[in-house]
Amino acid sequence: MPPRQRTQALTALATATTIAGLAGTLYYLDIPSILRQRVKSRKVEPRCYDLNSPPSLADLKILTQESTVKETYPRATRIETNIPIYDCSQFDLEDKDFVNRLQDEWYHILLSGPGVYILQNFYPDTTLIDNTNAAYAAIATREKAESGTKGDHFSAAQTNTRIWNSLSKHCLQDPTSFIKYHSNPHFRLVCESWLGPAYRITSQVNIVKPGGQAQTVHRDYHLGFQTPQGSVKWPKRMHVASQFLTLQGAVAHTDMPIESGPTRFLPFSQMFEEGYLAYRLPEFQKDFQADHVSLPLKKGDAVFFNPALFHAAGENTTKDFERSANLIQVSSAFGKTMEGLDSIPMVEACWDLLVEKYKAEGCSQEVDALIRAIGEGYSFPTNLDSRPPAPGGMAPESEQDLLSRGLDEGWSRDEVVRALRDMRRDSVA
Repeated sequence: MPPRQRTQALTALATATTIAGLAGTLYYLDIPSILRQRVKSRKVEPRCYDLNSPPSLADLKILTQESTVKETYPRATRIETNIPIYDCSQFDLEDKDFVNRLQDEWYHILLSGPGVYILQNFYPDTTLIDNTNAAYAAIATREKAESGTKGDHFSAAQTNTRIWNSLSKHCLQDPTSFIKYHSNPHFRLVCESWLGPAYRITSQVNIVKPGGQAQTVHRDYHLGFQTPQGSVKWPKRMHVASQFLTLQGAVAHTDMPIESGPTRFLPFSQMFEEGYLAYRLPEFQKDFQADHVSLPLKKGDAVFFNPALFHAAGENTTKDFERSANLIQVSSAFGKTMEGLDSIPMVEACWDLLVEKYKAEGCSQEVDALIRAIGEGYSFPTNLDSRPPAPGGMAPESEQDLLSRGLDEGWSRDEVVRALRDMRRDSVA
């Protein structure tokens, strides 16, 4: 073939290949949807939600009408009420391919599946649970003698017993059972499947007595601990991002028959982006009451779920049975600053000048900006024994809240530093 014809033939082939490839690409990319997204991206929309524009219950119901199918999660032993159930006694943790695919399933469940799964036989040796319960009982007895019986931000002290920071207290009370309890390798597989490495576990024991009332439907930490007015200050994407920073779970420390009130869930509700506003509204609470699901657990079983899933502990309707769980909350490593800051020396250096500025300007934008620069704006982590959220409340006072209060009340430098030191002391476990 002459050179010119060869060139023309090659050019035609390349063009045809490019067009065919582009056609395939266009087919898979769905150009109309991309164009719609591009047009949409050119419009500047409000970055935050508006309390005066309530979420749509119909939109939530579209999501929660989805069904969980066994084919999606082949390593689950079965599906009940849309919740995948796994049996840890059947896991071969030496099979890396199996473990990797298992973690893929758990990740999918929390991200775009029902949002919750149960691990039976998480602790097959219930003697270990009994020994741990004995340590918890000693802790609860000592704390009751020292400071009275404590409830929490959902229940009064008369209907439940709460041990805040049960993880470190268990360690100090009984290192032997603590080591056996927290050397459970399933913890790592669960936590890393959602949060990746370098996670941090915390836990709180909750013992619900007969007659203990059901919780109100809610979402959890982080944004679940904000007031409605506080939550709308966070941009919309943070309402989605919040769920990727923590993992919720519970280990059953007693059997949990349905009448004892194991946690109720609304599968697939974690995908509702406006959920941190919605769960507080009466129509959404009513929908949860109608559509929630709940499953019994055996002692040593565990349940893990996306913190954005609509959920609530149930009512203990038994006459003589106390339901006990170790509530697990795991935090991502990415929820931390790159540098450590000590607010107290900065406040000592700035306070007198800040007071002068406040007297001249009031709570101006500049004063507010300076408070945010030198003080910690988040109430956590803290010691929930000495600084608990009140029933119905969300979070203790932050350093920034304290600095603002100090300005309003005319505190001296010594007074504000003393208050910060007291806060820091009370926040240490």
